[in-house]
Formats: sequence, C-alpha cells, structure tokens
Amino acid sequence: MPELPEVETIRESLTAIRSATIAGVEFGTFTGCIDGREPADFQRLVTGCRVKSIGRRGKYLLLGLSSGDTIAVHLRMTGELTIADAGTPLSPHHHITFTFNDGRELRFRDIRKFGRIRLLDHADLAALDRSLGPEPLGRDLTFDRFVTMLRQRRRAIKPLLLDQTFIAGIGNIYADEALFASGIHPLRPAASLDEREAKLLLNAIRQVLTGAISRKGTTIRDYRNGLGQPGTNQDHLQIYRRDAGDPCPRCGAPVLRLIVAQRGTKLCPACQPPA
Repeated sequence: MPELPEVETIRESLTAIRSATIAGVEFGTFTGCIDGREPADFQRLVTGCRVKSIGRRGKYLLLGLSSGDTIAVHLRMTGELTIADAGTPLSPHHHITFTFNDGRELRFRDIRKFGRIRLLDHADLAALDRSLGPEPLGRDLTFDRFVTMLRQRRRAIKPLLLDQTFIAGIGNIYADEALFASGIHPLRPAASLDEREAKLLLNAIRQVLTGAISRKGTTIRDYRNGLGQPGTNQDHLQIYRRDAGDPCPRCGAPVLRLIVAQRGTKLCPACQPPA
C-alpha cells in the first residue's frame, strides 16, 4: 500500500540513522525479501558500511552507503521499516534486522512477504532511475511536459497514473483522490484531456500528495512510519474510502465503484462525467 507520501514520510523518519554504521545484519526464517543476490553476500557487502543518505525515488526507499552502493527497499503491500532499540521484542512477521554501531536497529517486517530489498551499484541505481517516470512533485515535471506526456498516450487516465514508468509514486489511493479533485473520470483516454483539464489534474496530484505528506501518510491498516507511528491522512480522503452508494462529499450523488486496471476505483458520476 505505501505510495509516495507514505514512503516520503518513512524517509523523513529514517534520517535519524544517517551517519550510523551497519554493524551486522540478521535474518529471520524468510530471506526471500533479499532480491538479486544471496542473503550471505548481501550481509557481507553492507556490514561495516556507513549510511550516508536516505533518499526516495517513486515508491523506493534508497539508503546510500559509504561503499558507494545503495540499499533499495520497495515495501509493496505491507512492508514496514522501523527503528527500534536493541532488545525491544520483535514484532510478528519480522524478517531482517540491521544492527547499528550505536545499538539501534532498523527492522523490516512484512505480513504478505511481497516487499523486496536489493543492493544496487551505481549502474543498477541509474537503471532504476531510468525505469521510472518523473517525480510528480519534482521541478522537471513542468506543465508543458505533462501535457505532452498525456497527448502521447491513448490509455485510460487512471491506469496511466498507476504506471510507474509514466509517473513515479502514485498508487490507487492518490489516483482516485486526484481524479476526483480534478473532476476527471478514471476511464477518460489520457489524450482526450484538454489543457485546462491537464492543469486541473496536475494541480490535484500535487495537492493530494503534499497534503498527505503533511499529515504523515494514510494509515488504513498496516502503514506506519519509521518510528512506528500511523499517519492521519485517512481522515481527509474525499472519495477513496467511500462505499458504493455513499453520497459524494461535493454534490451528494451516489458514489460508484468500478474495477479499473484490476483495482477498485471510486468516483462520482456527476462530478466526474465520462466525457
């Protein structure tokens, strides 16, 4: 579930371990979360490295190491990274512990075991960056560029927003929220949006993302930041948490639920007409 606002909030909370040195790595019974190399190799390569930076690209957390490598973490549906003091009891579904030289630990748990952790060298990190679309809050995503991107695509707008190669970091929650805020039906072909609608959509994307970041993310079930704290943005969602038939918060029309790109999708048929 973690999308850009949740991953950004985790990134901010993990800055507490910047400059700490990884003294050791311990695995639980499930090591399948280590991607791309054997767990023992991962353990050997990161032990003794200092954490130089805590970054984010799309939905990836990026821990830059003094070795020049980067630990890339994708939390997927239920992954969590939290800082804990040594000796604190482990939570259920715990898989990896990074122990630091100051006694603190960074713990990875994942109920559904979909999350992945990968050690990247410079070339791997560059390849990851190239594989992702622009950051929706980045300066390089200008309005003119966004309009051009839309005009080149015939796909429906919601699946396009979920496509990480088109734009990085948006998932189901914030796609629904941005489309509702901009009054755009999720099945509208992207190329059919005129400049006014494109501007409304880009502004809505940025507003819903920045609002969610300011409220430390959306906690519906599992999400917690790096200090184990839930977010509060769930109390501010306009359309995503409404059931089919509930009144639209803007006009009162019954909310619809569709399946779009295999994802449950909420919309108001009055505020978001199909054309």
